[in-house]
Amino acid sequence: MGRCAVCGNEYDKSFDIVLKGRRTTFDCFECAIEALAPRCKSCSCRIIGHGVESQGTFFCSAHCAHRAGLREAVDRI
Repeated sequence: MGRCAVCGNEYDKSFDIVLKGRRTTFDCFECAIEALAPRCKSCSCRIIGHGVESQGTFFCSAHCAHRAGLREAVDRI
């Protein structure tokens, strides 16, 4: 049984994610997203899709990138 790194729940169906060589245990995708997904620089939502990245800054959409002044940003489709 693994213990979730976010909420501390011990769960028989926990899973591990290895990111940049670091292994972390989670009990659900919600906790994994909370721990690992970047936040949009404009609206602060968690980015769980492709999003938009410019010079190391992440945005959830081209709309949010445009609000930050990155007019060349386009959503991936």
